Amino acid sequence: MNFYTINYIQSHQNTDRTALYILMIVAASAMIIFTILYLRDRFNTRYRDLGIIALLFLVLFAGTQYEKYIQNNEQKSKAAQIVPFIKSIADDANVKKSDVMVSSTTLQDGMIIRIDSKNEDYQLNLNVNCNNKLNTFG
Repeated sequence: MNFYTINYIQSHQNTDRTALYILMIVAASAMIIFTILYLRDRFNTRYRDLGIIALLFLVLFAGTQYEKYIQNNEQKSKAAQIVPFIKSIADDANVKKSDVMVSSTTLQDGMIIRIDSKNEDYQLNLNVNCNNKLNTFG
């Protein structure tokens, strides 16, 4: 089972999207080039068809980018909940924040909290109101 520290959670909240941006720029550039070529020679419909294909790729990449944006915002809001939780566990146990490790990067029921310096494991049980209760685990 993987455990994550507060430093890992805070540093991995952003995802790299440069490849998708590059593909969107290439598709937009191809669409512009094919549109210009089509406008120069309107009898050659090959450029119009290629421009439409480039536009469809651009729409596909933009939709993918929007979906990743929504997922990233959702994950950031969940990660924003776990950072104060880890800090409060460290304060309650009188240990450094770096000694507290969790089994998930988001706050969820059944998550295992490990206090490394004390060799103690706890399981988080959330009720319907998202209040928590820690149970000693093993």
